[in-house]
Amino acid sequence: MTHRHRPPPSPEPHPTTTTTYNIIPIHNLLADHPSLRFPEVRAATAALRAVGDLRRPPFIPWQPHYDLLDWLGAFFGFQSHNVSNQREHLVLHLSNAQMRLQPPPDIIDTLDHTVLRKFRRKLLSNYTRWCSFIGCKSNIWISDSRRQISDADSRRELLYVALYLLIWGESANLRFMPECICYIFHHMAMELNRILEDYIDENTGRPVLPSISGENAFLERVVKPIYDTVKLEVEFSRNGTAPHANWRNYDDINEYFWDRRCFDKLKWPIDIGSNFFATTSRGKRVGKTGFVEQRSFLNLFRSFDKLWIMLFMFLQAAIIVAWKDRKTYPWEALEDRDVQVKALSVFITWSALRLLQAVLDVVMQYKLVSRETLWLGVRMVLKIVTSVAWIIIFLVFYTRMWSQRNNDGRWTSAANKRVVNFLEVVFVFILPEILALVLFIIPWVRNFLENTNWRVFYIITWWFQSKAFVGRGLREGLVDNIKYSLFWIAVLATKFTFSYFLQIKPMIQPTKAILDLDDVEYEWHQFFGNSNRFAVGLLWLPVVLIYLMDLQIWYSIYSSFVGAGVGLLSHLGEIRNVQQLRLRFQFFASAMQFNLMPEEQLLNTRGTLRSKFKDALHRFQLRYGFGTPFKKLDSNQIEAHKFALIWNEIILTFREEDIVSDREVELLELPQNTWNVSVVRWPCFLLANELLLALRQAKELVDAPDKWLWSKIKKHEYRRCSVIETYDSVRHLLLTIVQYNTQEHSIVTTIFQEIDNSINIGKFTKTFNMYALPKIHNHLITLVGLLTKSKKDVNKVINILQALYEVVIRDFFREKRTMNELKEDGLAPHRPLSGAGLLFENAVELPGSENENFYRQTRRLHTILTSRDSMNNIPVNIEARRRIAFFSNSLFMNIPHAPQVEKMMAFSVLTPYYNEEVVYSKEQLRTENEDGISVLYYLQTIYADEWVNFLQRMKREGMVSEDELWTDKLRDLRLWASYRGQTLARTVRGMMYYYRALKMLAFLDSASEMDIREGARELVPLGSISSADGSSRSGRSLQRADSTMSTMFKGHEYGTALMKYTYVVACQIYGTQKAKKDPHAEEILYLMKNNEALRVAYVDEVAKRDGTDYYSVLVKYDQELEKEVEIYRVKLPGPLKLGEGKPENQNHALIFTRGDAVQTIDMNQDNYFEEALKMRNLLEEYKMKYGLRKPNILGVRENIFTGSVSSLAWFMSAQETSFVTLGQRVLANPLKIRLHYGHPDVFDRFWFLTRGGLSKASRLINLSEDIFAGFNCTLRGGNVTHHEYIQVGKGRDVGLNQVSMFEAKVASGNGEQVLSRDVYRLGHRLDFFRMLSFFYTTVGFFFNTMMISLTVYAFLWGRLYLALSGVENSVTGDASTNRALGTILNQQFIVQLGIFTALPMIVENTLELGFLSAIWDFITMQLQLSSVFYTFSLGTRSHYFGRTILHGGAKYRATGRGFVVEHKKFAENYRLYARSHFIKAIELGLILTVYAGYSPVAKGTFTYIALTISSWFLVFSWIMAPFVFNPSGFDWLKTVYDYDDFMNWIGFRGGVFAKSEESWERWWYEEQDHLRNTGLFGKIFEIILDLRFFFFQYGIVYQLGIAAGSKSFAVYILSWIYVIVALVLYTVVVYARDKYSAREHIYYRLVQFLVVALGILILIALLEFTEFKFLDIFTSLLAFLPTGWGFLLIAQVFRPVMEKTIIWGTVVSVARTYDTMFGVIVLTPVAVLSWMPGFQSMQTRILFNEAFSRGLRIFQIIVGKKSKA
Repeated sequence: MTHRHRPPPSPEPHPTTTTTYNIIPIHNLLADHPSLRFPEVRAATAALRAVGDLRRPPFIPWQPHYDLLDWLGAFFGFQSHNVSNQREHLVLHLSNAQMRLQPPPDIIDTLDHTVLRKFRRKLLSNYTRWCSFIGCKSNIWISDSRRQISDADSRRELLYVALYLLIWGESANLRFMPECICYIFHHMAMELNRILEDYIDENTGRPVLPSISGENAFLERVVKPIYDTVKLEVEFSRNGTAPHANWRNYDDINEYFWDRRCFDKLKWPIDIGSNFFATTSRGKRVGKTGFVEQRSFLNLFRSFDKLWIMLFMFLQAAIIVAWKDRKTYPWEALEDRDVQVKALSVFITWSALRLLQAVLDVVMQYKLVSRETLWLGVRMVLKIVTSVAWIIIFLVFYTRMWSQRNNDGRWTSAANKRVVNFLEVVFVFILPEILALVLFIIPWVRNFLENTNWRVFYIITWWFQSKAFVGRGLREGLVDNIKYSLFWIAVLATKFTFSYFLQIKPMIQPTKAILDLDDVEYEWHQFFGNSNRFAVGLLWLPVVLIYLMDLQIWYSIYSSFVGAGVGLLSHLGEIRNVQQLRLRFQFFASAMQFNLMPEEQLLNTRGTLRSKFKDALHRFQLRYGFGTPFKKLDSNQIEAHKFALIWNEIILTFREEDIVSDREVELLELPQNTWNVSVVRWPCFLLANELLLALRQAKELVDAPDKWLWSKIKKHEYRRCSVIETYDSVRHLLLTIVQYNTQEHSIVTTIFQEIDNSINIGKFTKTFNMYALPKIHNHLITLVGLLTKSKKDVNKVINILQALYEVVIRDFFREKRTMNELKEDGLAPHRPLSGAGLLFENAVELPGSENENFYRQTRRLHTILTSRDSMNNIPVNIEARRRIAFFSNSLFMNIPHAPQVEKMMAFSVLTPYYNEEVVYSKEQLRTENEDGISVLYYLQTIYADEWVNFLQRMKREGMVSEDELWTDKLRDLRLWASYRGQTLARTVRGMMYYYRALKMLAFLDSASEMDIREGARELVPLGSISSADGSSRSGRSLQRADSTMSTMFKGHEYGTALMKYTYVVACQIYGTQKAKKDPHAEEILYLMKNNEALRVAYVDEVAKRDGTDYYSVLVKYDQELEKEVEIYRVKLPGPLKLGEGKPENQNHALIFTRGDAVQTIDMNQDNYFEEALKMRNLLEEYKMKYGLRKPNILGVRENIFTGSVSSLAWFMSAQETSFVTLGQRVLANPLKIRLHYGHPDVFDRFWFLTRGGLSKASRLINLSEDIFAGFNCTLRGGNVTHHEYIQVGKGRDVGLNQVSMFEAKVASGNGEQVLSRDVYRLGHRLDFFRMLSFFYTTVGFFFNTMMISLTVYAFLWGRLYLALSGVENSVTGDASTNRALGTILNQQFIVQLGIFTALPMIVENTLELGFLSAIWDFITMQLQLSSVFYTFSLGTRSHYFGRTILHGGAKYRATGRGFVVEHKKFAENYRLYARSHFIKAIELGLILTVYAGYSPVAKGTFTYIALTISSWFLVFSWIMAPFVFNPSGFDWLKTVYDYDDFMNWIGFRGGVFAKSEESWERWWYEEQDHLRNTGLFGKIFEIILDLRFFFFQYGIVYQLGIAAGSKSFAVYILSWIYVIVALVLYTVVVYARDKYSAREHIYYRLVQFLVVALGILILIALLEFTEFKFLDIFTSLLAFLPTGWGFLLIAQVFRPVMEKTIIWGTVVSVARTYDTMFGVIVLTPVAVLSWMPGFQSMQTRILFNEAFSRGLRIFQIIVGKKSKA
């Protein structure tokens, strides 16, 4: 492809320029391209070409057609393709901005100065803030005062903007570091100023030149050095496994530029010798800047210290108050002065927690301190000193109070005075908090202080927080403040009331009782003397854990109801089904006109109070159908035509997607007005049954006057229309089939004239007999029925016409007339008929079959005449019904007004793609799995109705037999299947609906009334439709992306749509795929070929002698050249992926997006045409203020489309749906803390591109890359809103293993977030209540999930201790203690039920589907064991979240997006869940078993069940869920095969290259990876946790018979002999097996025999000479197996040391034995259930109930009895 230095223009224009272009051919303004008709495009181009008298760059010969960007490129050494890309970017943006100008400029052909100024301010706002923050003068030399702007100023603004965009466009990975780009821009802008002001270089005496210039100079000399630094740091990170504190990530390098020192150190041109680059020698190198990420749970305390201080202080105060006896309410206890003074001790706790915070700061952040940042160190030390000082002061004053009180014996005035002294000290201590509270109440003061960069403010705030560029001025407005404060005050009040009365108060009595127990008989050697404090601590532990986490539950409950309230107020769920739509449909056209069509706007009327009031009134009338203009629609109104065009286009896309059938299209469409019908022809499904009801009314009111009857009919709009339409249609039909100029024709005409006359004079009921109407009706049905058949029998038609004539003449007229009177009145033939036949015999002529329109109307008439049911189930497809209901409901919600397409904001969509499916191949569709099920068969079964519709469409397009699907129609078949999976083709189809919608809206904006009327007349929505009996007529085949609407376009629509919309798919490895001839590449090319607005960006690697060059490349498909063409190729400084893959991929393609907004869409999403129509409304939200600020991210609602696949997918989508709707709705309003949770949010593009892009990309720490865009937005003062009148489809994982991997990824990502600087800053910079909202909806949710698991552990270990120690035995008699245990339990049970996962779902479903269906759904879910699934996923989250914070090891898990109908093998499940679920469940099960054996409380069955049922449920869920939700999980044969497979896997001794799927040993090593990378604290903590397994042995040994009741410590010591003997024997057997079993088998058998003999001898000796009982063998297993497991876990921690010793072989061998044992334990219940009859079919029903209820043969799918028909 030619590089874009354009050829010099010849005297005449060259229309045949070969230069390829992206959207607009700017290089050739005379080309015939629809975009070039806009004067704004010419104006922007002219502005760029106004180089004028600027000094020409000396490096290149200057061409006359060069413009300002070429000028900058030549001076500063930018790449030519970067220049071309930014040229188009600028022209598009400026012309779009000029189109939106209100009022339009006087001269259209020149660029308006205000457009440029506004754009410059927006683009460079971050740079201006940065200059102000750092305290250097901005290098933008333009005064912002509102004077007349000169052309030179304008050109200068253009140069600044262009310079910034050129820097940004070539910065590659540096785009993640916005302030680094500010630094570069700052210096280059200075050099630009010097050139513009004609400075003279002091050294040469010639005009000054930039310090860097030449070809690719910018890339090589500015970008590359910084890029190489990032790359080297990434290499230090050892692929993210090194501790975060040891290397600098993107944020660290960016934050280096937040300090003035960057100017001194880096200089300009950049000094490569600076220690910023010195990445090799550790000593000199710049360390972490701004923050050090350290792995520790204490990060949660450090980031959210205010929350924990509040919780701990309340807990302490509550215990002090509740300790007072015989007082029910806390205020009664507080009347006592002792209690009051004791409560003051909370301040000592507070100061101690402050000390903890200060110490943590030093421990975690000491790496930040260097010579350059000494003050940081000073502050850290000072903070510790002051904290210690406060503790001492408080202790001194506190003890003084009590000593005075104790001396005086009561509270005398002297003692009280000391209390006052203490309170004075407290006042000084909390002064900063009081100040913060005052600033919270008046937020604008705080915003002002934080945003103003005066030195004096820095000095004041230096003590409280480090100086940071982000996180300033985050306060919201007063109204928002009040809203979320009230919410949290209510939540906290509820929580504290509940905690005091139901958690803390009931625990006080039993605590006192246990502490007072003196005569506890311990059943073992007691170390702690005779104190029971340890037992009390264990009792309190679960209570405290629940106390710390239950705020999450209260938040969940309150947010559910607040969310429902907000949803109701925004009118969600008012139209839920077709019945409700029928009631509103007549206002639907007006709503569509009001919301989707732009109004002619007078200047400056929008946004005034008056216009807002008028809008609100208008909406109110629309919503409730008041006021005349919205009630009736006349058939010829332009509004009705526009409505019909849009509605029919929507129904047409439904048909293309095969979710409605041809027949349903006829019932749903709004037909154009033919046959002279004088009313609106509503869709048939609305008119169903109305005619019959009107007939019944006519029969009942047989003698009533016309007015009376008509007023009854007129009450129902649809009934009135159906009566008039039937009458007009019958008249037209009869006059069409009876030949013109025959006597019969005039008779028919006369009859209708008589009827018309009688209606006009109001005597219809007097003239005609109503009883005859049913007969006429029946005859008409027969007549129309004959006409709709494919083989038309004219004789039958004649017969029925004669019968009809007889009924009308004889029965219908009330007055009987003679033959002569009939002849006179023209109602009988005057002269004999031709051929002397009967009446009508030779007068009937039926239209030919090519007259499609006639027969289409006939079918409609037939439907109106015959339909008896109310058609509430039209369309049949549930998805189609849901979409119609949502779309129609959304039009009655509060939507911003639509501008014209020309005046709307431009936007792009960006989708990162790596290697997922594009379109399913023939092989993928046909290949069968082990059960004989192919993907296609599965899809046909799940989407049975859509398959039928697809076949119908194929037949209409010329398919004769179904065999053609695999030949001629293969492409259609593959697309049909791909549109039902999670493929790129589906996403692209969905996103291209935007383009299609914009073209249609552009046509409607500019079309005249004539065009629209003509269009409505010409439109036959489907070229040809099968008639009722299935015969088909030929007609125009229906092409994808080519709607019938497009036949009416004038041509300019394409240009408008292209200027407003582009779709970029970032196919990172497309270049490699092309080179390898990968089928994916062909499919992507096919998508480009069929979608003209689609662009593909990829990274091209070009091998060279001295290494590889990397390029960002953009390609499109050129329709004229009929091939893929390359548009831009921008060189990169090196490999793209330095951080996380997806954000890097997004970032490289971002330079090719256009427009003011960019919507981020993932690979698993879909979109709908009717939703795309509302996009221009959504973009108007950017102009509205939400609180203090305009939005920067518009949150969009998602619809999870994978819910119908299996019950598991349904649970997942229900959970997800409640979060993406109700959860985010509450977060946006009232809580003001909605972030960005993945796609489909719409970003304010220019705001984000100057602030670090759409996501963060540092290795590992930004694993959940999406949410960091939300963090970044909030910290930089952005605003995120949520809008529910528009939705985008989203797919979710559907199999348990996929779901678990997804949840593991999210939980690990949250674990990494806990360490991140963003969370720390938000925790500190947000006000208290927003901080609570932030915590409980991000990392807090996962932390509290983990707390639930820990509570179960704490509870059970505590019970085990009490049972084995004997404390429980001593307390059993005490009723109050048992009551207390009951309280703990009840709370734990509530927590376990997972109520708080279910409540938001129920509330959201109630709002959108109705209360009964919500409850029904909930009950069905419970029956399908959703609780098992939710409990299981609670385990997944806890495990991965906890492990990531402790040890790291988070990684991106590709979950795959396929369909799950295959059986997962046991070994695979074991590999996935052994460590996270199975072993933990076995541990809890073991505790429960031991407890059952040794607890006196558990002797009563009922008590035991009550105590442990929820824990057993947890154990059951964690072990059984993978089998319950595994297809054929309980199939006996498969269980047997699975067992064999598992044993093979355990036993396989693979070589070095074996994968974990093949070899147990490889898997075992992989499972320990996290321990290799963890720090010292992680290892110590792991060992402490593992010590719990030794407790079993200690507790149980004393219970054995052999201990003979001895309490001596020697018993425990001696029990270790058993362990050692067992280990020695095991080692001997293993050694013998390895040495002899292969060759000298007899020796191996001998060793085995000796070992067994020895064992028997020892047993006999023990039974004979000691108190040993035979049962002790089994009991001791319970004691010693956990000990072995504990040793194994500790050995894994010491693996680096032990691996080199002899012992390691034994460790591996023992570990293999344990895993075999665990596998057998888990598989046993599965085997038992598989063996029992009936379980398999029950499990299938549980797993696939949704499909069953839709009458599908899913059972055959699972069992594989596919009919081979």
